Amino acid sequence: MLKRIVDLIIALIALIVLSPFFILVALKVRKNLGSPIFFLQERPGKNAKIFKMIKFRSMKDAFDKDGNALPDDQRITSFGHKLRSTSLDEMPQLLNVLKGEMSIVGPRPQMKDFLDHYSEHQMRRHEVKPGMTGLAQVSGRNNLSWEEKFDLDVEYVDTHSIWLDFKIMFKTVNVMLKKEGINAPDQEVGAVRFSNQHNSQADSLRK
Repeated sequence: MLKRIVDLIIALIALIVLSPFFILVALKVRKNLGSPIFFLQERPGKNAKIFKMIKFRSMKDAFDKDGNALPDDQRITSFGHKLRSTSLDEMPQLLNVLKGEMSIVGPRPQMKDFLDHYSEHQMRRHEVKPGMTGLAQVSGRNNLSWEEKFDLDVEYVDTHSIWLDFKIMFKTVNVMLKKEGINAPDQEVGAVRFSNQHNSQADSLRK
């Protein structure tokens, strides 16, 4: 209950204080990428319940001759790169926090395709609400392997407290200012690699 109260207070204050900036970024997205301004993507939340995570769009619509979306690296623009490098595309997730689908601090919600490849240990990351930032994000961010991230997520589940949350929040500000570990492949690319790795391991076992 205390964590939920803290989430509501911080999310409300952040939205009020950042509202002019929020509107400015929304207008920039509209100008550079068109409509819609927001990008909604299904992610697993607490107890692996699927919800729609909200982000500012960072990629343009582009399709091949068969109508399939082009790879991310061909759709993301220089403007989109700036949004991601500054984590400004994550701001709308404050709305997910207000809705109770996310917390300010918790394991980052990953692609739902990951669910088929988690070990029993890794699935424990869904015992708490996902967060806008988490222990993995202030402990190396994208410089960590996926397995290391998931281990840190489970460590957070076992040790989380209000004081740890505040510590992670302060560290997050430092990470964002230094832009540490953000020049790594997009999460979607990581998801494919993670899935392929586990599929290969499964094939090896069957052989």
